[in-house]
Amino acid sequence: MLTREAALAESGTAPAVTGYHHFAPTVSDVEASAQWYERVFGMTRVPAAFPHHGGEEGGFAVVLMEPRSGIVLGLHHHNSNPGQPFDERRTGLDHMSFAVTARADLDAWAGWLDRLGVENSGVTDTGDPVPYSVVVFRDPDNIQLELIYMAG
Repeated sequence: MLTREAALAESGTAPAVTGYHHFAPTVSDVEASAQWYERVFGMTRVPAAFPHHGGEEGGFAVVLMEPRSGIVLGLHHHNSNPGQPFDERRTGLDHMSFAVTARADLDAWAGWLDRLGVENSGVTDTGDPVPYSVVVFRDPDNIQLELIYMAG
């Protein structure tokens, strides 16, 4: 009799994923980024710095959690980071997108970002290639973030 794992491998079906766990950008100033994400998203800091594994000496991550959604963010410091700003045109991350429940939530977010002085696109509605609405903005390292509502 085949184990469950062997049966999945034999069938060509990938093992299950249970959900999103965390987003982990490398940042130039962990403390400044942590304060920004706390202020903008209302995230709270996990009370420990997490060391990097895999041979890097001195690297660590500050972990934050958004209490309502459970979204986790690990802000990574690497001693060898030269401090260049993020550029989505290079290999790696393009952007991070956070879902909202309703189109009106985007208006609330755009107003919140304006009140905090965080430059943003305002709400953009589009129907191409599918109907959606989005607010785009950037963190202190220029990492593009989105808030998105996918119309039914």
